[in-house]
Amino acid sequence: MSKKDSAGVAQILAYLNEKNRPFSAQDVFTNLQKQCGLGKTAVVKAMEQLAQEGKIQEKVYGKQKIYFADQSQFADVSDAELKKMDARITELSTEVQTISQSCRQLDAELKELNSSLTTAEMKTQIQELQAECSGYKERLEKIKSATNHVTPEERQKVYKERETYVKEWRKRKRMVMIHENIYSELQILPRRQNVS
Repeated sequence: MSKKDSAGVAQILAYLNEKNRPFSAQDVFTNLQKQCGLGKTAVVKAMEQLAQEGKIQEKVYGKQKIYFADQSQFADVSDAELKKMDARITELSTEVQTISQSCRQLDAELKELNSSLTTAEMKTQIQELQAECSGYKERLEKIKSATNHVTPEERQKVYKERETYVKEWRKRKRMVMIHENIYSELQILPRRQNVS
């Protein structure tokens, strides 16, 4: 066995002992591919070798083999220690939730700050708005200072005249449409009927 293979076997054994959970050869290959640089066949052979040496355990489920660390090498854990570990897990889970929630809040705050204007952009926008506002003020002053205002009486007179002209226009339009319809009907009839 080469030095690279023996180093790979040692890494696989250390990985299985560290994680202390079942893995297939494919899982180990995928997880350690960048670290070991071993091919899939080399990983399978190394795991079978470790199983034959008794350093890891092997279980066969149909065509698939599952490998896990030999549990006899680990010390037995009492119920009190298990409860202590469970309490620690609960504490750490709560801490993780708290930290992740604060991360989400900070992300939201960061997005809000990134979407808001910078001081220089605000100053530019304020100057633009002030220029626009002064233009509107000048226009308003011109309108207020104009001497040719229309009085309400003049406005009413103009509206009444417009109404009169619109009525007259509608009458004439109606008359033209009637005459146009009559003329078009006469054009459709044969000549003998037109004469009568």
